[in-house]
Amino acid sequence: MIRGIEGQNIFRNNTDRKDFLSRIAQLVEETGTRILAWVLMNNHVHLLLFSGHQGISKFMRRLLTGYAISYNRRHQRTGHLFQNRYKSILCEEEPYLLALVCYIHLNPLRASIVKSIEGLDRYPWSGHSVLVGKIKNNWQERDYVLRQFSEYKGKAVRTYRKFMEEGKDQGKRSELIGGGLIRSLGGWSQVLSLRGKKDSITHDARILGGEDFVTEILKEADRNLKRQLRPREKTALIDQFIKKICKEEGINERELSMGGRRRKVSRARARIANQLSSELGIPAAEIARHLGVCTSAIVKAIQNSESMKNK
Repeated sequence: MIRGIEGQNIFRNNTDRKDFLSRIAQLVEETGTRILAWVLMNNHVHLLLFSGHQGISKFMRRLLTGYAISYNRRHQRTGHLFQNRYKSILCEEEPYLLALVCYIHLNPLRASIVKSIEGLDRYPWSGHSVLVGKIKNNWQERDYVLRQFSEYKGKAVRTYRKFMEEGKDQGKRSELIGGGLIRSLGGWSQVLSLRGKKDSITHDARILGGEDFVTEILKEADRNLKRQLRPREKTALIDQFIKKICKEEGINERELSMGGRRRKVSRARARIANQLSSELGIPAAEIARHLGVCTSAIVKAIQNSESMKNK
């Protein structure tokens, strides 16, 4: 779930919406992410997805950074576009998949953007129109979702549409938008903090699923924490990145660490910052300490690097 800062619109026109969707299409191919349901509203977006081999963080960072830069350039504005970090919830496929597909795709009807299921069938900014066959795209998991209703496509579409008709009068569903769907604070440690609080896990976790599913996720969290790098290992990896890129760029490591501003040095710094952030998940403040500049300079370097990728 992605929202505009202070509730502001993140789409002003159809050019913005097409830009956002084209970026999803590109990233689906590059990252192996699979989109099951989606809807673009004026000031927020819902995505239901299977994350690819690179994980959800890299997909979302590239999607949101690239779009925000493009949006700001197009509308001659500056500053943040999105409200904090995107809100993410880990969901158990059964029994929540179909409920979430329905809930997400009914957003335009609940908001009175369209007046009926027939209007929703033709609404171009939701995955529903793709599922019923009114609009085509090659990046949405249409067949996977429809197979949940029937192996026969025609029957699957009819059953899915009936499912949507039955769900249209349910309104907001607290079990899908509250409780188990509170804002993700990021990181496995936040999930582990819920250990031993069964009621909290049921109602307030960043995990939406049954007891067995939650237990397995917590075990996986334990395993991931044990695999995290020790400080010395992390420092060694950062140093390796710096040495490698300085050598490739033909610059002196000392000039880099002393905050040198030559174009060649700045380019190397941007490469290092982007790779440390995207590949190792190193925070901008920590990268800044190794590269001899302030944190805001590292954030800008990462944004510039993402901008070049998305041109």
